Amino acid sequence: MAKNQIQLTTRKCYVYPNDEKETDRLDIMHKLTEVSLDGQLNLAPIPANAKRILDIGTGTGVWAIDAGSDRVPPNVRFEVDNVEEDWTYHQPFDYIHCRMMGNAIRDWPRLNRQCFEHTRPGGWVEFIDLDLTWTSPDGSLEESHASKKFNNEFIRASREANIESCPGLYLEGWMNDAGFKDKEVGAWNFLQIMEGLEGFTYALFTRNLGMSKAEVEVICANIRKEIKNPAMHAMFHLHVAYGQKPEA
Repeated sequence: MAKNQIQLTTRKCYVYPNDEKETDRLDIMHKLTEVSLDGQLNLAPIPANAKRILDIGTGTGVWAIDAGSDRVPPNVRFEVDNVEEDWTYHQPFDYIHCRMMGNAIRDWPRLNRQCFEHTRPGGWVEFIDLDLTWTSPDGSLEESHASKKFNNEFIRASREANIESCPGLYLEGWMNDAGFKDKEVGAWNFLQIMEGLEGFTYALFTRNLGMSKAEVEVICANIRKEIKNPAMHAMFHLHVAYGQKPEA
């Protein structure tokens, strides 16, 4: 039986909301990632007969359900656990998938090591995550813009909370240090922010930067105004890194 198992970080470690609006945003993110990967669920060359698959931080579960539908049902099981604690699985996985866990993980190198330890020899692990540094190829996003100031403060607030909001930059290095080989890395650009702007911001800015809710709302309003301006072409990068555990 194929098996997609899901682990989630605990609420005290997660700074985003858990409501209907956030659920909608996660589904939008799934679609954006799917389009970026040309309709594929993954880029790692996992075999069609892979029987044990782990999806870390599954969100709404849509990736796991879609991946499970490609194999013999019923084959999807959801589990709630803290992925940063010691893993207790007794059988290795053929493939581990971890997507969009920036601002949820405190110790990325340890997560990579645990993935390596719990993957069978010859199995694959794939990380898909962001570099949230906003840029613009034509210079239309300037340091003076509220959107750029927000972006700088968002990254600072995340690091004040001991979480990395730009893990995409470091995926290949973390995988290499954990022992993976045959790594591939790709990057895509998109901006996905409007639906979850307040959700991204409230906890980080009020807890770590000392701002009031009213101050955060003013910042968000200014950002929405700038983002709607067709003259601004802000973007950030989506990184994909996958690697194989050596056979021996």
